[in-house]
Amino acid sequence: MKILLRNPRRELEMTGPMTVHAMLQKLEISPESVLVIVGDELVPRDARVDDSAFVEIRPVISGGDGAEPPKRSAQGGPAQSTRSDGGS
Repeated sequence: MKILLRNPRRELEMTGPMTVHAMLQKLEISPESVLVIVGDELVPRDARVDDSAFVEIRPVISGGDGAEPPKRSAQGGPAQSTRSDGGS
């Protein structure tokens, strides 16, 4: 099977068939840190990959706007503002 790894980009070949989990173990890649795509389909760790498959392994990227999440009160709701300028 042909394997394309992203970030950094590199290509390699492995002999299949094997499960995604076994492939990631051989490559010493943590399954929680990547998405595995076979053809155009996102596949789970227990999926069996044929020798003729094209596999793409992409790192999982999470993000956001960098802002802190809103603080919660002890009751689970949003915390009340303690600002003295009216809170705007």
